[in-house]
Amino acid sequence: MTDRLADTTRADAWKRFWRNRLAVVGLAIVAGLLLAAILAPVLAPHDPGLQDLAAKRTPPGARFLLGADEFGRDILSRIIYGTRVAFLVGTVSVGIALALGLVFGIISGYVGGFVDSLISRGLEILLAFPYLLLAIAVVSALGPGVLNTTLAVGIWAMPAFTRIVRASVLSLREMDYIQAARAMGAPTRGILLRHLLPNFLPTLIVYSTLYMANAILVEAALSFLGLGVQPPTASWGLMVATGRDFLLMAPHITTIPGLAIMLAVLGFNLLGDGLRDALDPRLRT
Repeated sequence: MTDRLADTTRADAWKRFWRNRLAVVGLAIVAGLLLAAILAPVLAPHDPGLQDLAAKRTPPGARFLLGADEFGRDILSRIIYGTRVAFLVGTVSVGIALALGLVFGIISGYVGGFVDSLISRGLEILLAFPYLLLAIAVVSALGPGVLNTTLAVGIWAMPAFTRIVRASVLSLREMDYIQAARAMGAPTRGILLRHLLPNFLPTLIVYSTLYMANAILVEAALSFLGLGVQPPTASWGLMVATGRDFLLMAPHITTIPGLAIMLAVLGFNLLGDGLRDALDPRLRT
């Protein structure tokens, strides 16, 4: 009976999701970008690192569909390969933030007392820093690069996930069915995995999708400042940074990777909003 009810709930959530046209558009954008990242060697018409100084700053045309940058490299190929960096940093950093948020949030909310106060004060210290300043501080301490950028974005997003999990656990641990499970001698691990986690997992899925957009923005900002991905690796933020000196004479060098960032952020935001509408029972009509 419980399994049948769960299957019905999931089916109902999928129906609501597919009825949301903007959510489907967001899913299509994210799927397209993911496909481009996976098939980058097949889809890219040129080597993203191949320079042709005779063709530098070439406008979009037959040879270079989106033009060439200041070193004569094909912008389309670099955009396609840049999706790999965006998805790598976004996925791994959100995974780090989600894992740390689950651990600290569950400990803080379920144990309570001094442990809760200690974790909460640590989160407040991290939240006192502006998000970009915190990421810059972490990268400055660890050094630039893809790995350190990913760690910086993950540490930046961790407090938000921790507070979400903590608030959910605090509201759920006093529910009657949790108290009944405790009275029947259910182990703590079983209560956490069977009764608590399924109740706030949909919320975490939604926030993970939304934070993917923020992670892509933070990575682009760090790369723009020279603290993130280093050349010659193709990164959208780095492409915007290197092309800003030629904004008047060759605007396509900067505007096209900027549009790629905008498209990726839009896709994840639309997808996250659609998942929220589908998974949140309070928004059902």
